[in-house]
Amino acid sequence: MARIDVIMPQMGESIAEGTLAKWLKKVGDEVKRDEPMFEISTDKVDAEIPAPSAGVLAEILVQQGETVAVNTVVARLETEKGAVSSVGAPAPAAPAPVVPPPTPAPAPVASVPVPSAPSRAPVAPAPVSVAGNGPETAEDRLRRRSTPLVRKIAAEHGIDIAAVPGSGHAGRVTKNDILGFIETPRPASAPARGAEAAPRRPVEAASPAAEAWPGDRVEPWSRIRKLTADHMIMSRRVSAHVQTLFEVDYTRVSQIRAQRKREFAERGVNLTYLAFIAKAIAENLRKHPGLNAAVSADATIYRREINLGIAVALDWGLIVPVVKHADELSLMGLARAINDLGERARGKKLNPDEVQRGTFTITNPGVFGSYAGLPIINQPQVAILGVGTIEKRPAVVTLSDGTDGIAPRLKGMLTMSFDHRVVDGADADRFLADVKRSLESFPEDQA
Repeated sequence: MARIDVIMPQMGESIAEGTLAKWLKKVGDEVKRDEPMFEISTDKVDAEIPAPSAGVLAEILVQQGETVAVNTVVARLETEKGAVSSVGAPAPAAPAPVVPPPTPAPAPVASVPVPSAPSRAPVAPAPVSVAGNGPETAEDRLRRRSTPLVRKIAAEHGIDIAAVPGSGHAGRVTKNDILGFIETPRPASAPARGAEAAPRRPVEAASPAAEAWPGDRVEPWSRIRKLTADHMIMSRRVSAHVQTLFEVDYTRVSQIRAQRKREFAERGVNLTYLAFIAKAIAENLRKHPGLNAAVSADATIYRREINLGIAVALDWGLIVPVVKHADELSLMGLARAINDLGERARGKKLNPDEVQRGTFTITNPGVFGSYAGLPIINQPQVAILGVGTIEKRPAVVTLSDGTDGIAPRLKGMLTMSFDHRVVDGADADRFLADVKRSLESFPEDQA
């Protein structure tokens, strides 16, 4: 018999750690090769991790809820003699430890300059100078391995992460650390950001913690819930949110959908109203580049790519997979991509790159019956569209004889939150007016 290590995988180059969310097997259980063994949660995506080999789960070294660095041994499998590797050696498919370079944050995506990280090396890198303050220590390198979102916040506020006291694993700077550093007042004589500073306490909650009463059920937040909460608070803090609302007549879209739905179904694709909306959004973003943009400190980045984030509600939180190059896809291609990403998001089968590099986000509360919603912007994007429920409503229509009458029409609300720092109200309204026009006169040849 032999034992092989099961490691915390690196789900993308910008991932430095992962949280073991749930064990799907227990010690003594037999596992087949590629059978899911445990679930992990990172700052990019939740995923099920398969067994590297068939065998019996002999040891569990990392418990549920623990966060560890990538390539940490989380368990050991007992296998037949001559198995892939023995105890102490990482699984062959495991990548070498990587100090991730600054890359865009997860669905919020950031593209702002940040300090360079050390490159991959099989041995310990030579000491490097940090801002002229002497050789970089191992602790400094660990600190610089903070998440892309932390690096984004630091870059936007001109802060050197090395100057921020970290409360995370091995002194890593967490989001609370960086926000606390930013929000704690400094006296006039205090050193500038990036210089040595006294430890700052993490950001306090806006209100006192509620007290559980007898009979209450207390459920700790999942990692994805914590990340969502932090991200929403940050977005409200940094962006000047303004909303605009348009009512759309979907009668024409409904007619085209009825004609083509069976054809799409025969090809394994569910043709939804969301696909039509995504098509209209993608086409009009090219005409209105100010809505397909991101904020970088005091500059605006106009994205060349049009990548639509589609918010997916999960039982354990919210995730935003991204349809890349949405403007290049047909209605069939968009519908297929939206279906596929949604199904794999609910099955925890998404890859990290599938929740990155979004340029505009669509959320669809209407699927639950909501008349209209006012969503929070998905940073660092500058706009997000909310889709209200689509239903028959009475409307004034012009009859063939030129008179007006009341008739049922299929209608729904589109609401858009935009960042008034960089998007003017007139520009936002022109964009949404064009989207409305595209949907109400949807051409047959695009279906």
